[in-house]
Amino acid sequence: MPIYEYHCQDCRRRVSVLVRSIHNPGTPACPRCGGRHLERLMSRFARIRSEEDRLDALADPGALGDLDENDPKSVARWAKKMGKELGEDVGEDFDEMMDQAMDEEAGGEGTDSPGDGFDEEL
Repeated sequence: MPIYEYHCQDCRRRVSVLVRSIHNPGTPACPRCGGRHLERLMSRFARIRSEEDRLDALADPGALGDLDENDPKSVARWAKKMGKELGEDVGEDFDEMMDQAMDEEAGGEGTDSPGDGFDEEL
C-alpha cells in the first residue's frame, strides 16, 4: 500500500494519501478539506550513503553557498542540515534554542555585551 503526495487545489496544501489498492486507486480526497481537486506530486526519495560520502559532501565548499554567517536564520538552517546529514537527532530543544536566538537577534538582543544572559548557564 503506497502513500502518494498530492497538492490540493482547494486548500492549497501538500497532503499524503494512503492508497489501499494500486490496481483500483479510485479518486482520492484531501484528508484536510475533503476536496477532490488533487494534483499528484513526485515524492522525494532517499538513497543510502556511506558516512564517508556524507562527510565529503559536508566538506564541499559549494554546499555552503547560501550560508551567511551574519544571518542567524542562515546559520540555524546550516546547523540543522549538519545535524541531519550526520544522523544526529538534535531534538526539539535545539530547534527551540535556534528559534529563540533568531528572535533575540531580530529584537536586537543578540549582542555579546556583559549582562546579555549568554553566560548565565555556564
